[in-house]
Parts: sequence; structure tokens; C-alpha cells
Amino acid sequence: MEKKELLHKIGQRVVRLRMVKNWSQADLARASLKDRQSIERLENGKVNPSVYYLQEVAKALEVPLLKIFEWDE
Repeated sequence: MEKKELLHKIGQRVVRLRMVKNWSQADLARASLKDRQSIERLENGKVNPSVYYLQEVAKALEVPLLKIFEWDE
């Protein structure tokens, strides 16, 4: 899998997990102590986040970190 595709899949997974909670990007940003623009870039696959960054997002979403990497191939 190419880098661009992987970052897109991660971003789309975060969107889906956020939508399950019925949260806006601003809600997720507040819960994860990030800024909304940072969450927007993550969801759009525009950044290569660190594992720690993803752990903070997963914690805010109340899901295990590995849940962010679950998608159908």
C-alpha cells in the first residue's frame, strides 16, 4: 500500500469513528487537545501522524489504538 493511500485510509477511519460519537471535528479536537485544523488534516490524509498522536485521538474517541487501523482491504 502506498503512503498516500494509507494516510487516506487512516483519515477516513478517524472520520467514521468520530461520526459514531456524533462529534464534529471541533469536538474531537477539544477531546484530544488538538486544534481543529490538525484534525481536519488528519482526516484528509494530509499529514503523517505519529503513533503517539493517533493514540491521543483514539483515547479521545474511547477506542483502542488498533481500531484506527481496522478497514477492509
